[in-house]
Parts: sequence; structure tokens; C-alpha cells
Amino acid sequence: MPSATVNKPRPSELLSRLTSAEPEVKVRALREVKNQIIGNRTKKLSFLKLGAVPAVAGILADSIDDVTENNNCNNTNNFLVQSAAALGSFACGFDAGVQAVLDAGAFPNLLRLLANPNEKVVDAVARALRMIYQSKLAPKYDFLQQKNMEFLISLLNSEKETVSGLGASIITRSCETNLEQKALFDAGILRKLNSLLEGGSLSQRDASLESLATVFRNNPEVISKFAGPEIGRPWCSIIDLAKDRYPRTRLLACMCLIVIRNASPHFLQDIGIKTKLIHILLELLDDPGQVGDEAPFAFSSLIAQKEDLQKLALEANAIDKFHHHIKKGSLHPRRYEGILLALADMCSKLESCRTEFLSLQVCFFSGTNYLAQLIAFSFMFTF
Repeated sequence: MPSATVNKPRPSELLSRLTSAEPEVKVRALREVKNQIIGNRTKKLSFLKLGAVPAVAGILADSIDDVTENNNCNNTNNFLVQSAAALGSFACGFDAGVQAVLDAGAFPNLLRLLANPNEKVVDAVARALRMIYQSKLAPKYDFLQQKNMEFLISLLNSEKETVSGLGASIITRSCETNLEQKALFDAGILRKLNSLLEGGSLSQRDASLESLATVFRNNPEVISKFAGPEIGRPWCSIIDLAKDRYPRTRLLACMCLIVIRNASPHFLQDIGIKTKLIHILLELLDDPGQVGDEAPFAFSSLIAQKEDLQKLALEANAIDKFHHHIKKGSLHPRRYEGILLALADMCSKLESCRTEFLSLQVCFFSGTNYLAQLIAFSFMFTF
């Protein structure tokens, strides 16, 4: 006998329930909103248009006001957890959701709740803030201000995985100048990030790799200091993570090593490391998701303007590998663009690479990815 179909409440119905005077109804509505929008951009847009984010942010703000030393009840904590989780879901991978959360004034309230005594509240809030800090719209911190540096250090020193990971994510989105990079090193931040690489969880390692790459970018001075005796064996953890079982971790580790080498070419000169980076990035092309889309861009950054690496890539059959992916068709536009950029860099200097490429008779001009076709058109004139 077929099971009965359970009809989910419509967004408008859920929005009305968010104003219910009954705590259980309101909590269930928050949970249902969160569940309906996870991974569903269409549903997120529907709720945004109805004004759901300000409503959820309002519940969060009202619940904070209810929290006192003598009034830290379960209902209030449930409201805090579920409203923070819903706001994080709106923000996850969706810039319009991030902007709505910021416009609703929820960001400072989420920050305040990091000091809440309830672990479940802190965990939900830290997760929501990390979703916000996946976006370029996230508020930036000036690390030259002492109070911001102290706040960052308190996050990274937290024993809670989500909180320390949030600290690393804030670095990735906020650190923009050489002065900030140096200030982070001088404050001991890189030593802490390196310890998370060695003993942290998967999410902590990934967040730390991203933030380290941000602090290293175009700053040979900081890289040289990181390679000094006070850190210990600085490159070992990153090199080991380039061989990790998780594709995203491998990609982030490779990207970090590429940033180091591009900023300070005298580091990581070992031909074995160079060859390994090339092979790892070519393997990551087979990943069906975002990792595979981003791998060719990392590859391009690795070999651009470097004849020695282009030669190693040719020996690793990189052109044939890229050709194989183009022939498969139906590539994500981001991946297609990245492959064309990688091929352009492969063929920019070495005649042997251009000869190999032309022998494959690659057809660029197909599909509707006009940006990629423009890159391909420009690429043809590099010969």
C-alpha cells in the first residue's frame, strides 16, 4: 500500500506561523523554513520575496532580549538555535540571501551570541556566520585594529570546531593588504593556523588552508618568516594535505602551495613536488563538482609563464587530458573556461606544446558559453 504524501506548508503559511504566540508552533515553523530552503535557490527566492529573513532576524533579536541570567529557558534557546540555522541556510551559497541577512540587521546579533553560554546556540551561530563568510559580501575586519585582532585570536583559540573555523574564514574574507598579512603573522596567527592543519578536523583544515593562502598571497616576507625556525616544519603539513583523501582538501593544499611558489619562487623547487602538483590537479579534473570546476584555474596559476612547469605538464599528458574533457561535452561553463585558460598557458611559450595541441584538432566553438569562446578565440591568436 503506497504511503500517504505529506504536503509541505506553503511559504506564505510558514511566514504567518513565524508570528504565532505559541512557542512550539514558531519553533516548528523556523525548522520547516530551514529544511525547505536547504540547497534550493528557488525556495530561498520565494521566501526572500515574502520577507522571511527580516521575520527570522526579528525572532533572533527578540530571543536575545529574553536571555538573562535568570531567563535562559529552553524555549529561548530553541528560538536562537533554529533562527540562527535558518539565517545560515539563507546565506549558504546565495549572495542574495547573505545581503538579506545583513540588511535585516542579524549580523551583529549573531556575533553577540558567540558569547552565549549554551553550546548548541554557539554552534548554530558559528555555522551561520561561516555561511555568511563564504560570500564576498561578508563584512570585513581591519586587523590593524587591536580589538579586531583580539577578537580573531579568541575565535581561533576556541575549543569549538565551528568557532575556530569561523576565525579562519574571517581571515580569508578580510585580509587584503601586506600590512594586515604581516600583522597576522606578528600576532602568532599563522602558528595557530598551522596547528589546525596538523591536528584539526576536516573543516578546520580546509578553512586554515584557505586563510594561509590569503595571508601568503604576494607577500614573500611573510612566507620567509613562516618558513623560519619558530613555526617548525612549515611546508610538511600543507604538502601532506595535498595527498589527502578528500578532493577539496587536496585542491586547497595545492592552491596554497601554488601561492607560496608564485610569491617566492626559491621555495618548493623540488621537481618531485612540482610534478606531484601537476598530477594531483589533473586528477582533480575528474571530480564532478566544484572541485573539478576550480582545478583547471589552479593548474593555470601553477604553470603560467613557467617553461619548466609547462614542460612537466606536457610530459604528464596534460593537453591530452584537457582535450579528453572538452570532447566529453556538456561541461559546466566555469570548468570549460578554466580548461581553455590552462591550455592557453600550456601553449604560451613552448613550441612542443603548441604542436601537441594542434595535432588533436580541438573544436572550441560549440555550445553557448560565449565567455569561454572569447577566451578560445584569443587563445588561437597566441600561436
